[in-house]
Amino acid sequence: MAAPEEPELSQAQTEKLLQFQDLTGLESMDQCRRTLEQHNWNIEAAVQDRLNEQEGVPSVFNPPPPRPLQVNTADHRVYSYIVSRPQPRGLLGWSYYLIMLPFRFTYYTLLDIFRFALRFIRPDPRGRVTDPVGDVVSFIHNFEEKYGQSHPVFYQGTYSQALNDAKRELRYLLVYLHGEDHQDTDEFCRSTLCTEEVLTFLNTRMLFWACSTSKPEGYRVSQALRENTYPFLAMIMLKDRKMTVVGRLEGLIQPEDLINQLTFIMEANQTYLMSERMEREERNQTQVLRQQQDEAYLASLRADQEKERKKREEEEQRRQEEEKVRQTALAEERRRRTLEEEKERKSECLPPEPPADDPESVKIVFKLPNDTRVERRFLFGQSLTVIYDFLFSLKETPEKFQIVTNFPRRVLPCLPTEEQPNPPTLKEAGLSRSEVLFVQDLTDD
Repeated sequence: MAAPEEPELSQAQTEKLLQFQDLTGLESMDQCRRTLEQHNWNIEAAVQDRLNEQEGVPSVFNPPPPRPLQVNTADHRVYSYIVSRPQPRGLLGWSYYLIMLPFRFTYYTLLDIFRFALRFIRPDPRGRVTDPVGDVVSFIHNFEEKYGQSHPVFYQGTYSQALNDAKRELRYLLVYLHGEDHQDTDEFCRSTLCTEEVLTFLNTRMLFWACSTSKPEGYRVSQALRENTYPFLAMIMLKDRKMTVVGRLEGLIQPEDLINQLTFIMEANQTYLMSERMEREERNQTQVLRQQQDEAYLASLRADQEKERKKREEEEQRRQEEEKVRQTALAEERRRRTLEEEKERKSECLPPEPPADDPESVKIVFKLPNDTRVERRFLFGQSLTVIYDFLFSLKETPEKFQIVTNFPRRVLPCLPTEEQPNPPTLKEAGLSRSEVLFVQDLTDD
C-alpha cells in the first residue's frame, strides 16, 4: 500500500524550511519539516527548541516577537576576517608566555569540564528566552555604566526586529556579540568601539545591534551565528531576497582596520543592495501603477454606477409620472361616468312638465354659460330644487353652477343649507309666470 502523499508547501513555508535548515544545520529536510509543523511553522520557536534540545534543556520558549528570525549563515561567499593575538616578542615575552601556558591550559580545560558537567545538573538559563528586549536594554545599561555614554547608537529592540528593520529600510546591520569574560573585550570596547571615528562611521552607515552572550537573547544569536572568538562582529544585509551574513570580523581589531574592513564588505556587496533597491523600487512603481489603475477603474465604475442610478431614477420618475397621468385619467373617467350617471338619475326623477294652459305653470327661459337657451315649464308649488335638478341633468350645463335672476340680481337658493334645509318653492322665491334666469358657471371657483 502506497504511503499518502504529503501536501505541497506554499512559497512562504518553503522559505521558512530553507531558513530553518540554514539556522540549525540539519541535513534532513523531512526532519526540518516535522519540527516546523510541530511549531505551526513558527521558525523562531522551532530554532530555539532545537537549540534547547542540543543542550538538554526542556522546551520553555514562549511565543517570539512579532517577526521571526530570518538570516542566512550558510552562504559560502561570506567574507571572514580574523585578528590573531600578537605573538610574544623577546626573551622576556616568550618566558612569560611559556610560564603561563600550563596555567592557562589548565584553567580553560577545567572551566570547560565544569560547564559541561553543569549542563547535566542545571540547564543553561540562557536557553530560556523570556524577555529579549529586556536583555538588550539591560546590556546597553551595563555597557554605559562601564564604558560611558560615548558609543555607537545601539538598536533598542530584539535581534529579529533589527533584522526586519534593516530589511525594510535596505540598510546594513552590524551585529556585535559581547563576550564579558573574554580578555580582549574591555580593550576592544574602550579603544575601538567607543572611538569617535568608529561611532561616527557606524551611526551614519548602518544599524548597530549588540548584546552580551551572557543574556538569553545574545546567547540565542550566538548559537545562530556560531562565532569562534571575541570580539565578534557580523555584517548582515538583504541579499537574494533574504537576510544574509556577508562579513564576519573576529578578534581584537583596531579602529582604522575596523573601518577599512567594514568599508570593504559594504563596497563588495553594494551591487546586491543596489539590485534589491532597484527591484523594490520597481515593485513599488508597479504597485503604485496598479493602485492608480485600480483607482481609475473604481472611479470609472462609480461613474457608471452613478449614471445607472440616475438612469434608474429617471426611469422611475418617468414611470411614476406616467402612472400619475394614468391614474388621473382613470379618476377623471370615473368622475365623468359618475357625473353622467348622476345626470341620468336626476333626469329620471324630474316631475313631468306641466301643460302650457295650466294656470299654476311658470315658463322659464334658462340662459346657459355657452350662450345657449333652454326653455321649460314648472309649477309654482314646486321647489327650486326641481329647477336645479333639471339644469343639472342637461349635458350643456357645467358640473357646478348657480342660478341668478336678472333684475334685481339675486342668487336663487336651490340647494338645502344648514340655515334653510328645505329650499323655497318657485312662488315663495317670487318668480312670475314667465322668467329669464341665468346659469353661472362655478366650476373654476
